[in-house]
Amino acid sequence: MNNIKFYADLINKGLENLTFSDSPKSLYNPISYILSIGGKRIRPYLVLMSANCFGSDYKKALPAALSVECFHNFTLMHDDIMDSAALRRGKQTVHLKWNVNQAILSGDALLIYSYKLLDSYESDIYKKLNNVLNTVALQVCEGQQLDIDFEIKSDVTFNEYINMIELKTAVLVGAALKMGAIVSGASKSDLKLIYSFGVDLGIAFQLQDDYLDIFGNQSLVGKSIGGDIIENKKTAMFHLSLSNSDNLQKEELIKLYNNYNKTDKISKVKKIFKDTGSDSKTLDLVKEYTNRALLSIEKLSISNEKKLELIKFSKALMDRKL
Repeated sequence: MNNIKFYADLINKGLENLTFSDSPKSLYNPISYILSIGGKRIRPYLVLMSANCFGSDYKKALPAALSVECFHNFTLMHDDIMDSAALRRGKQTVHLKWNVNQAILSGDALLIYSYKLLDSYESDIYKKLNNVLNTVALQVCEGQQLDIDFEIKSDVTFNEYINMIELKTAVLVGAALKMGAIVSGASKSDLKLIYSFGVDLGIAFQLQDDYLDIFGNQSLVGKSIGGDIIENKKTAMFHLSLSNSDNLQKEELIKLYNNYNKTDKISKVKKIFKDTGSDSKTLDLVKEYTNRALLSIEKLSISNEKKLELIKFSKALMDRKL
């Protein structure tokens, strides 16, 4: 875990040193902007950490790490347009600082650039990395579309919700770890395990995020409590409550999410979540997916020291210390 700051500085310096065409500036300035406004850089860090765990020098994995970060920021640019978001990392979003058309084109260019960053790898490694990026790119699009569909779909099941967050969020965590392992020449079994570790940890993190948004400490979460309820986001606890509620509770919950905007909305929804046990069930699922992730670590054919590094990262992530 002592490598986090070192790797973060390395990634930030790598992003600063990326070179784009001088013209048209209206296409490339938005890219430079979104890459410069910060972020935790967790995904590229995972590429470097994974490569190190499997015995590769971090320098060899840096292009793949920068590729993952460019891809991630491309998704953010387009997500912000779809969500009509005003801020990203506390700064004005690209489509508002410039305009929607520029944000779309700049996002597309950044996606293409994420692939170009892989060109430095030898043929065999390049093909494997390109395949992972192709797969995850489609999966993220599928997850985003499902998220949009679920906003108007009334009969979404909890399992469908889990599948959506896996595609939208968790697969990129798994892909980052897998790409670092590919650079290091890891075995097929280890590639599968490190990917599963990332996906399960990503799901656990998102489920925990759903819980903390409603029942967390505002100073720890870093945002207003109950924001998902105010925005009518149908998260894990919403779907669990529908599955475990009686007719009156179900009717009230749907009413609250559809057309109820009074000041007591948060407290009313929280009460239903507690009464149906969806709050505790969500925490149980967080533990379940975290344990799945840790079990994958144990099966990896790496040293105990490297396994401990992955375990420490998992704990820091779930404790919100990254």
